[in-house]
Amino acid sequence: MTTTATAPTTTESSSLLHQPKAVWAVAFASVIAFMGIGLVDPILKPIGEELHATPSQVSLLFTSYMLVTGVAMLVTGAISSRIGPKRTLLTGLAIIVVFAALAGTSDTVGGIIGFRAGWGLGNALFIATALATIVGAASGGVAKAIILYEAALGIGIATGPLVGGVLGNISWRGPFFGVAVLMAVAFILIVVMLPATPAPKSGHTSLAAPFLALRHRGLLTVAITALLYNYGFFTLLAYTPFPLDMGTYAIGFIFFGWGVALAVSSVFLAPRLQRRFGTLPMMMLALALFAADLAVMAMFTENKTVLITCVVLAGLFLGVNNTLITETVMISAPVERSTASAAYSFVRFAGGAAAPWLAGKLGEHHANLPFWVGAVCTLAAVAVLATGRRVLAHIDDHDPAPHSIEEATALTVGDAD
Repeated sequence: MTTTATAPTTTESSSLLHQPKAVWAVAFASVIAFMGIGLVDPILKPIGEELHATPSQVSLLFTSYMLVTGVAMLVTGAISSRIGPKRTLLTGLAIIVVFAALAGTSDTVGGIIGFRAGWGLGNALFIATALATIVGAASGGVAKAIILYEAALGIGIATGPLVGGVLGNISWRGPFFGVAVLMAVAFILIVVMLPATPAPKSGHTSLAAPFLALRHRGLLTVAITALLYNYGFFTLLAYTPFPLDMGTYAIGFIFFGWGVALAVSSVFLAPRLQRRFGTLPMMMLALALFAADLAVMAMFTENKTVLITCVVLAGLFLGVNNTLITETVMISAPVERSTASAAYSFVRFAGGAAAPWLAGKLGEHHANLPFWVGAVCTLAAVAVLATGRRVLAHIDDHDPAPHSIEEATALTVGDAD
């Protein structure tokens, strides 16, 4: 995966920004969809306090979202190939609007958990289709469309916690209603601006394809690696707000820093490090550094300065790893890239769904224990990845072109945790 080093000329910049309205509509919806990843971070503690819920109960907001997203990834390709991209996008957006609004009206943690599960289904349908839709509708070539998509993804990931903090300072219900309103606007824009995209007449995706793809050892190795490091990732995301014990604004700004670091390292650091040191060595190093980061958080759980610093640094390590590991998925088995992505996402999301709940449960007994478990699981991910060196030796023979569909797919799936 590479990036261009030279700045675009005035003409290139102009053509980049002069896109059909349909492209801007889908890009806007993409920003909101990726905002949802970190949107709830600042309001986890307020939800627990107002609804008298424990950290493990509140962390189920992530668990239900992940579990449904993982399972839904198995069928998004089959659905899109049957009803067409536009209908798939609109179905996903409509589901998000309904369930985000219902989460905002709920008076029980169990209700919010269930509605977050529905949100996960809608998000899976949307993100699995948005990239292809933007590429198909854009003018000026695929590369310019991908740049816009990558920008939307990065903005969404970075601003999600910040928006959650601002709206959450008014009420913990604010972020849920905010997403519902913004997604409703996106729904209307896509209905009006995106031309009809009929389903292909042939080539329907088989529901069994992702399961059959996991027979390839390379793909299975990478998927299990991701499942293990997801324990560390969701410990960071779902549990850290509790030992930090700070206001919604503060948590929002802290995870905004994390999101910026993640976005920057995904797009800029990962390709440079990959070219210089190779894909597998950099993945293993990034995971090892993330494990060390979690270990430091375990040793200094009561020191908020250390926790804040480690959260932001984790964004750098995770951004590099997420991009490289998902790029590896795309070429780890002789199957279609969409099938490999679906199989990988299913294993890491569905398999790692227990991580947020487990982190919260362990933290109710010993505040630093979730970080230790996350560090150990992440180190185990390094060990699993090391066992696949031979079957993954070919991955550096495939270098995606700058701002290619392969690059954008890697960023999407890697950062859609």
